[in-house]
Amino acid sequence: MPLSDPQSILILIVFAGVILAIAFDLIDMVLAALLGVCTLTAFGVFDHDDVMAAIGSGQEPLALLFGGMVVARTLEPTGIFEHVGTRFLILTRGSGRRYLLGIVVLVAPICAFLPNATTVILVAPIIIRTAIALEVDFVGPMILTAIISNSAGLLTLVGDPATFLVGSSIGLTFMQYLQRISLGGLLSVLIIIVLLPRVLGDVWRVRRELPAGLAPGPIQRPAMCALSLSVLVLMLVLFVFGDMLPTKIGPPAVAIIAATLALLVIYALKVEPVSNVLKDVDWKTLIFIGCMFFMVQALTKTELIEDMTKFASTFFGDNLMGVGFSLLAAIALLSSLLANIPVVAATILMVKGYFVIIEMVPEEALGAGFTDWPASALPVFIAMMFGATLGGNATLIGASANIVAAGICAAHGKPLGFAKYLRYGVPITASQLAVSALYVLALFFLVGRIQ
Repeated sequence: MPLSDPQSILILIVFAGVILAIAFDLIDMVLAALLGVCTLTAFGVFDHDDVMAAIGSGQEPLALLFGGMVVARTLEPTGIFEHVGTRFLILTRGSGRRYLLGIVVLVAPICAFLPNATTVILVAPIIIRTAIALEVDFVGPMILTAIISNSAGLLTLVGDPATFLVGSSIGLTFMQYLQRISLGGLLSVLIIIVLLPRVLGDVWRVRRELPAGLAPGPIQRPAMCALSLSVLVLMLVLFVFGDMLPTKIGPPAVAIIAATLALLVIYALKVEPVSNVLKDVDWKTLIFIGCMFFMVQALTKTELIEDMTKFASTFFGDNLMGVGFSLLAAIALLSSLLANIPVVAATILMVKGYFVIIEMVPEEALGAGFTDWPASALPVFIAMMFGATLGGNATLIGASANIVAAGICAAHGKPLGFAKYLRYGVPITASQLAVSALYVLALFFLVGRIQ
């Protein structure tokens, strides 16, 4: 439907209202999202196809989150978080600087392979316990953890769902990604380290005297710990290699399998009722993310993406560098307010359509399986990857890892508001996008396509 259609206007108004209500803390963000979805439903915006499309786009990230939450929760009775947290605290030597750098070293390698939000769930107990021991507010370090987890997703093809979506749509292999794109992801992580003294200066300058004889306590349930960690290792292995199996087990299915096995360990060892574990799942975060997928689905009905495609082909012509930098900025902005997966899915079609319109590729490129992309097109797709992944660092609702971090902070008595997150997210994201723009510019030089 065109943007001038009354239903399109309603969708834009409701969407803006939900974002503003969350941004100014006028109402609980889950309630705001639910009200938005209910309003659009009451006015007949969603038909059966829209509901199925929203469920289809949201089921994979929700499955990943649910699985990660269950696996992390079943590890709690083992005492593994206290054990690792104490070791991490010892390594900091009471230094806030070493603490923050340790978060980067701990989180980035994990997020190169594990889903971002899952990593935040797993390391949060360690981050929070160490912050309490150092007598610093853990909200800033938790935001840092979410931002690093999102950024490190650019290190490999499987590190972030949006990155994987773009890469797989143009036929990039794992090794090709490492050769052409991973350096840009590494730079986006390294720039965070440069900014730490300024963005988290209060923590960076902390010096504390640790208790003498500090040592990690014993694992409380060694057998259960071994089984639960085995489930975690299996989940990691299947995340990386599951698609190579004959049955092609994707990451969402892996997360559900891991959650089931973890619950089976709890049940078999009779540590606690399964209902206790499920009760502690952060359902509020899952509901909010699910609602945002419905809001994005409504937004796609306004033909905004189609209008952007026509504008790009008319305004830029075959100026690929102009298209690449515009995508970097526009997708970053959209990804700061929307779930980046549906945004990227729609934008891929827009970009492919643009290349067809300027006759760089045949119409077959719009279908699945086309891989014969010219080298000059690659920087444009890479710009889209950077914008989608890094743009989510800017706001509280920009990425599932951010929302999960906020939920964990609230559960520990420190609610994280939209405005407070912006103090950390905006300067880091702006710096990361600037570095990414330089990297994309270098790629244009390398392919010899400068307009």
